[in-house]
Amino acid sequence: MEFRTPPPLVAGDRVAVVAPSSGGARRAPHVLSLALDRLRDRFGLDPVVHPTARQGDEFLSAHPRARAAAVHEAFRDPEIRAVFATIGGADQLRVLRYLDPEVLREHPTRFFGMSDNTNLQLLLWREGVVSYNGGQLLNQVGAPGRLPAFTERYLRRALFDETLGDLDGAPRWTDDTIEWSNPEYAETTPEYEPAPDWTWAGGTERVTGRVWGGCLAIVDWHLATDRYLPAPERLDGQVLALETAEDLPRAEQVRQTLMCMGERGLLERFDAVLVGRPQTRNRFERPSNERRERYRREQREAILGELARYNPDAPVVFDLDFGHTNPTVPLPVGGRVVVDPGSETIRFT
Repeated sequence: MEFRTPPPLVAGDRVAVVAPSSGGARRAPHVLSLALDRLRDRFGLDPVVHPTARQGDEFLSAHPRARAAAVHEAFRDPEIRAVFATIGGADQLRVLRYLDPEVLREHPTRFFGMSDNTNLQLLLWREGVVSYNGGQLLNQVGAPGRLPAFTERYLRRALFDETLGDLDGAPRWTDDTIEWSNPEYAETTPEYEPAPDWTWAGGTERVTGRVWGGCLAIVDWHLATDRYLPAPERLDGQVLALETAEDLPRAEQVRQTLMCMGERGLLERFDAVLVGRPQTRNRFERPSNERRERYRREQREAILGELARYNPDAPVVFDLDFGHTNPTVPLPVGGRVVVDPGSETIRFT
């Protein structure tokens, strides 16, 4: 199947705001307003908020069909040039049965979201439509404090350019949590820290392929349901992208998911692996820096162990800036990427 990258935007374009996952925007309208203002003021876009984006969890959970209808409406509208998810959640898998793949194929539109929105992105991948794992409104566009320059630069490329081009590492990063209930949310800068360089391991050959994957928990759901996975041979030569969510899964859980991919004969099909910088703390868990570093190290070792068993020739890169930390790159799911261990570079083409 040929892949289609939806056409880039220009200043003044209308973009849709939908809630295909949960109702976080209803709980944090001030964060939604901050994100909408940034779309207008920083990117020159005209956001159109769908009614579902202001609904709460109770309504959205009870009406997965309404969430799917909002996606259809946004994709079908010829004046809408991009679609932004407000936030992730825990059940978007239930929405996919109500989505019409033909609508997604026939009306390709740039879609931005991450975490639970990986569900929709994997469906779009199956239909040959490139989407963007990142640029989610509440936790990335509406990040507390100043919008990170790194996030703005790559979101601007994802919106207005044909490709992201060369991928760089962010100089500083954070997984510090600023509560939505904080009345000074928009002015409160989280604690940033120096970002370690990427870690390269595995194979040494240059690889070109299309990105498949996203949030590891959602990839696990798709392995379990086996309803929306592409034909296995379509994964041959592609590039697997994985990152872990704010529930801080143990290294053993990460290892087990990759083991299952290996036992299904899927892990060996990828020619390279990209791993997002893992979140190491959340609103409930505030471990010491020593424990945070141990968490990152154990996750890295778990991934390397399964790749050594099932796919030792694949180059793997750790600590990329996509996923649940800030700042982030909207990673093109379905986009073509060149991973070169020799020059230690990553480039989207």
